[in-house]
Amino acid sequence: MKRHDDGTIDVCTGVVKPEWIDINGHMNVAYYVLAFDLAVDSLWSHFGITEEHIATTSGSTFAVESHITYKRELCVDEPYRVSAQILAYDAKRVHQFQRMYHAEENYLAATAEWMNLYVDLDTRRVANWPEKILANFADFVRTQGDATVPFEVGKQMRIAHPIYALERK
Repeated sequence: MKRHDDGTIDVCTGVVKPEWIDINGHMNVAYYVLAFDLAVDSLWSHFGITEEHIATTSGSTFAVESHITYKRELCVDEPYRVSAQILAYDAKRVHQFQRMYHAEENYLAATAEWMNLYVDLDTRRVANWPEKILANFADFVRTQGDATVPFEVGKQMRIAHPIYALERK
């Protein structure tokens, strides 16, 4: 996995498939989520959360929240790469961030922010990360250097000057 100056590592590459194209002639939003999810699987494998780990420990991860931002289009047959970084983790959770780039032109196409939980699949309850996984997280974040929180993290969706807006109570 290639490491970048911003502390991220490339975790996945691919090419936009014809069946991923929508009526607007670009990659449909659902397939951005799929590409990001495949990149999550690749990152998990890097940490040791593999099919073998899941089969032998009955421990896996569930996504409990995600936020996608769309920056620029990707079109059919265009190559992409996804990089990842860990923003935070504790005994049961990991907060991670991904960037999807056009693999040849290097423009930022989209970002994904995720909150994932470690889960005991036998009980379907949140559980503590195994020590080996926690150690792998620690090793990974040490290599992130002076990485900073990306602009898109925690971004709230809103219209600056709406004609109409519901108010929170």
